[in-house]
Amino acid sequence: MNKSQIKALFFDLDHTLWDFEANSALAFKSLFEEYDIPLDLHQFLTVYIPNNNVYWKKYREGKIDKETLRFERLKTVFDILNYPATNTLIDDLADAYIQTLPEYNILFEGAIEILTALKQHYALHVITNGFQDVQYFKMKNSGLLPFFETITDSSSVGVKKPDPKIFRYALKVGQVASDEAVMIGDNLEADIEGALATGMHAIHFMPLEKKHPSHYIEIDKLQELKFLL
Repeated sequence: MNKSQIKALFFDLDHTLWDFEANSALAFKSLFEEYDIPLDLHQFLTVYIPNNNVYWKKYREGKIDKETLRFERLKTVFDILNYPATNTLIDDLADAYIQTLPEYNILFEGAIEILTALKQHYALHVITNGFQDVQYFKMKNSGLLPFFETITDSSSVGVKKPDPKIFRYALKVGQVASDEAVMIGDNLEADIEGALATGMHAIHFMPLEKKHPSHYIEIDKLQELKFLL
């Protein structure tokens, strides 16, 4: 990757800039209190986090729709924990979770600082598989919105990462060639391999994993971007 050639940076949102797990934990803590759910939050999250990842993969691959994702990721966890949640409770909790989640604004360490520095040299954009309304409020409430020129979400384009169409759409809207752009994200399949298949450069953000020998460019702290870009 030739730094002098790069004109634009495309960021994933959840798990890359916006700390999804930290904010999700706070949202569930609030909702468990509101709905008087007597489950241990840590125990719930231990099951929910990997289960949520499984359902998001199914959603990304087009195997389930948005409503199935919202409902089943909760129902499965309650079933595993043997908690007698009614369908009505799950529906209400699923809707309340989506509404509550953007109220929490924890970003990964150094996010604002590195975006401030990068914006002086590059056009910044977002490509996300998240739901349009939720992602907008996450960015607005956390102070991310002013940094980005465009936000491309899967619901607007009609396809999800790693489908090349969403990357091509984002590049077109951002008015930049693929070889002049870098995708930065946490998901190897959706963000990195998807971007590379479109001719973009890519940097794999791995905040919760140890770096390992790889042919991908990998970082575990956002501040490392200043040495690469």
